[in-house]
Amino acid sequence: MISAINKYQIPNSPYYPSNYYTAVQPMNIKNTDNTVKDTFEYTPPLVTKPVDASIFYISDLHGKMTNMERICYMAHQFDNNKTSAAKLKLASGDILLGSNFLTNKVASNFLNWIGVTANALGNHELDATPDAFAEILKDARYKMLAINVTVSPQSAMAGKIGKSVVEEHNGEKFGIIGTAPPDVLERVGTRESLDEIKVDDLPTTIKKVQEEVNRLKSQGVNKIIVISHIGLGGDKLMAQNTSGIDIILGAHTHDLIKNVKEGENLFYSKSNEPVIITQIGKDGEYACVLNVSFDEKGIVTKVQNNVSRTGIYNRTLPYRTAVESIIGKPEIIGKVISAPPSPANRLISNNPHGNFIVDAMRHELGTDIAILNAGNIRGFFAEGDLDSRRINDVTPFEDKMLICNLTEKQIVDAIKIGGKSFVNPGNKPGILLVSGLEYKMNDKGELLELTFIDKNGVKSEINVNNPDVNKKYTVACDDFFAYGGDDYLPVNSHPDYVIKKFDVDKNVYTANYIRKMKTPIEIKEDNRIELVKS
Repeated sequence: MISAINKYQIPNSPYYPSNYYTAVQPMNIKNTDNTVKDTFEYTPPLVTKPVDASIFYISDLHGKMTNMERICYMAHQFDNNKTSAAKLKLASGDILLGSNFLTNKVASNFLNWIGVTANALGNHELDATPDAFAEILKDARYKMLAINVTVSPQSAMAGKIGKSVVEEHNGEKFGIIGTAPPDVLERVGTRESLDEIKVDDLPTTIKKVQEEVNRLKSQGVNKIIVISHIGLGGDKLMAQNTSGIDIILGAHTHDLIKNVKEGENLFYSKSNEPVIITQIGKDGEYACVLNVSFDEKGIVTKVQNNVSRTGIYNRTLPYRTAVESIIGKPEIIGKVISAPPSPANRLISNNPHGNFIVDAMRHELGTDIAILNAGNIRGFFAEGDLDSRRINDVTPFEDKMLICNLTEKQIVDAIKIGGKSFVNPGNKPGILLVSGLEYKMNDKGELLELTFIDKNGVKSEINVNNPDVNKKYTVACDDFFAYGGDDYLPVNSHPDYVIKKFDVDKNVYTANYIRKMKTPIEIKEDNRIELVKS
């Protein structure tokens, strides 16, 4: 069972009833001639019962099918938990990831399997083209929600993204509003989906959420939940600058919020009502059951934030079989005889698992250098048989590979953008993983040294303070990086430095790289990225 972590009564709140029983004064009962009877009659005490709700909540799975299988089991347990509380199942976006149709089909079916009724539009839902996304949603039994998007009438996605829904459970109505990330241009790059689906900025998003809250309230819906993919900072602003929101099920910045603490995930609205914010990390490593009590006005009076790690649950055969019925059985392509643990923070670490991927990119495309953003790595290699599905777990985005001609200055500037991750909220966007290069960076994100290593192992120092604007290197990278995703390079859908395009992702090259190896694989630590104290 998903265990309780924390029970919290909203402190010092004028809305928390100290006594649910309201005393009723005696009434003088009169005879028909208007004289008073000799006895008094009393009405029984009125009882105001709280409205209890239990919300099973997920977000930011990023296509991680192994964790989807585990969450299916957790959702089954939630279903079997006998309670009188209203039960809701909601998601806050980034359940899909990348452009692979079959893996996204698994992710959408997963939401059906566990009974999610509404999912927010995350940036990774927009990795797919509008045509592919619309096709995926044909079988969806959940609503895709985002109050802050405008969809072109000519798009295949026209009419497929709603603003809100009202769900009725145990005779009680719950309003659910969705939001998409205002920073989607930075998070998706320049993709076809963003030509047809526009997302409002944060102030406009908050304004539209308030308008929708007001509309729902006018219809008698007084329990409002926002499934939000705008990030923790935006969620805090929304909580404190609106009235009527009760719960914000957050996502996008991958914060892990356990328990309930005033000033951290308990805030007060403009009308001084409590607002609860949640987030459960990344990659489906956690799921949450949020138990709440509302008073008769729809105001939260109690909350219990139960966060559970999915890794302690088994991947059961029925769900593994269901996944494989869509993507097929994985192919064993090699064997790993040793591998270190995954770094605690993959965004700002020299990652041997990611280094193996980027080495494969360079080897298979025959370039001077290979570059990959650390955020692309979402898993790790484990000892034992290595199958194609594990590779997709490690690097699941399915971006298209390119060969680019980049100058020393472009490369240095991109690495410095990655260095900002040390000081940016959530360590976004992540440092750059490299092959054919090694560099030293301090914990302020300052690039101290950079060295090019040619295919013969000869090293040449690059001046990080005055890099050559004319000297160029062939670079293996994906289209997300090359077209300006996360601003490592200037945003440009048709850059002149792209010299060759391939309609395959890095996981294909990694699988080919592994197949060519004659011996079992060792994933090794190295010092190609040296991180030092400032």
